[in-house]
Amino acid sequence: MGNDHLTPDYIFESSWEVCNKVGGIYTVLSTRAKTLQDRMRDRIIFIGPDFWKDKESPYFKEEKSLFAEWQWEAKKQGVSVRVGRWTVPGDPIAMLVDFQPFFEKKNEIYGWLWEHYGVDSLHAYGDYDEASMFSYAAALVVESFYNFHVSKETFDNSTKIVYHANEWMCGLGALYINNRLPQIATVFTTHATSIGRSIAGNQKPLYDYLFAYNGDQMANELNMQSKHSIEKQTAHHVDCFTTVSDITARECVELLDKPVDVVLPNGFDDSFVPKTVTFTRKRRAARRRLLQVANALLGEQLDDDTLIVSTSGRYEFRNKGIDVFVEAMNRLLRDKDLKRKVVAFIEVPGWVGEPRKDLQERLDSPINVYNTPLEVPQVTHWLHNMSHDNVLGMLKYYDMHNRKEDQVKVIFLPCYLDGEDGIVNMTYYDVVLGNDLCVYPSYYEPWGYTPLEAVAFKVPCITTDLVGFGLWANSVFGHYGEITDGVKVIHRTDYNYSEVADAIKDTVAGFSILSQKEVDACRKKAGALSKKALWSEFIKYYDEAYDIALRKAEQRKQSI
Repeated sequence: MGNDHLTPDYIFESSWEVCNKVGGIYTVLSTRAKTLQDRMRDRIIFIGPDFWKDKESPYFKEEKSLFAEWQWEAKKQGVSVRVGRWTVPGDPIAMLVDFQPFFEKKNEIYGWLWEHYGVDSLHAYGDYDEASMFSYAAALVVESFYNFHVSKETFDNSTKIVYHANEWMCGLGALYINNRLPQIATVFTTHATSIGRSIAGNQKPLYDYLFAYNGDQMANELNMQSKHSIEKQTAHHVDCFTTVSDITARECVELLDKPVDVVLPNGFDDSFVPKTVTFTRKRRAARRRLLQVANALLGEQLDDDTLIVSTSGRYEFRNKGIDVFVEAMNRLLRDKDLKRKVVAFIEVPGWVGEPRKDLQERLDSPINVYNTPLEVPQVTHWLHNMSHDNVLGMLKYYDMHNRKEDQVKVIFLPCYLDGEDGIVNMTYYDVVLGNDLCVYPSYYEPWGYTPLEAVAFKVPCITTDLVGFGLWANSVFGHYGEITDGVKVIHRTDYNYSEVADAIKDTVAGFSILSQKEVDACRKKAGALSKKALWSEFIKYYDEAYDIALRKAEQRKQSI
């Protein structure tokens, strides 16, 4: 970083996923926290929603002594906030705010938003109100904190402060800060445009027609007016507008009518990747458990020579490429060149009911060899919507019933792998270690943490060039990634679903005949690639964003 860069004295970063583990943004923020905390000890402050109130949260440890005097002041102002530490590497300060009291002022807040920024909140539904009230409350936290410290003369006009808002859910707060505290620099990151995700999720071709789509028009068509409106106006009014990949940057230009100022690729903190002896032990334990589950469910005796393959992520059937993964496994099932047995896990949280009692009984029994499969040997947990589930429906359509003679077995693990699911009882990071290959053939994936996590655990993976991570991997390699590079990157378009399925099938079949030496080389290269995506490598892009935002704030200060 050059000496002429402006650097913040304080950063406030707000997100719906601060101390609230619901998606990929939790991983972005929680893994980046240590890098910023090491640099700015307790001057990086995360703001999230307080869902736990008096209950104990696994992600937050309250410390009432932190900013105790200000907390009382904030309470007098009607801002109820708990201060403590986010229980992630670095233990950064986190503030959890109760946003419920602001619902009674909702119409007044939306009126202000329309008057000052032309944001359309009339068409709000679903999570729009909840997110907006949190965003407003988060901004009040910063306003209260700032004014308190100005009154105490710990902040003055030379104090450089950045407010970083993540996703449309935090847009209202960024606009409030922009309006009420112009001396604070604002950064906004859209991790996926709301309208781009909606176009893709509604089975419309996104990429070939991106140049022709009008974001406002599509928002009307898809009933996304309010989310699109807050996202677009925030992008246009903050000091620095950012996104996470070149793919999403193109969406921003076309759908939000605003080019990004900086692309902020998502880095990784590998402090929780086990080392050497522990790594080997955990990998063996994961393989053993996955094969135990498969054998108990299928009535098989699959051994350690079985190729373990998986896909995982949110249950977005088309966007995450779950459909093309099943298609590829169906084709692999009929591939005469496949020389090893394959068990393919779909680790995607569905509308899960309960763990299967019959499977639990087999897993708990001293008898560990079974010759007959359980009923419905494709799923580990019962679902509330068994007859309307996309994965089970596609398996049924293709007559994939995990028969004895099938070389490829597909098993749906439809729950969060938090270590307490009742069947696998291992966390996702412990499970991913056991894979031979991971497959993430997404159609819509702005960055893609799952492939990055896989390679961090030295598991080679297959992904596409519609994934931000896949594009980045290609740029590192200088060519389209092959499995021998640690990551196979498949070209994917709006219309080449069948070719993608074939490429996955061929890659898995090819991997199945590699020698142990060749597999070890693939694994080594996968691990090496992940080192190039550590936050220590990517934090420079954030420095650039902070600099851009702070320079604009400096110009404003001079004109005030």
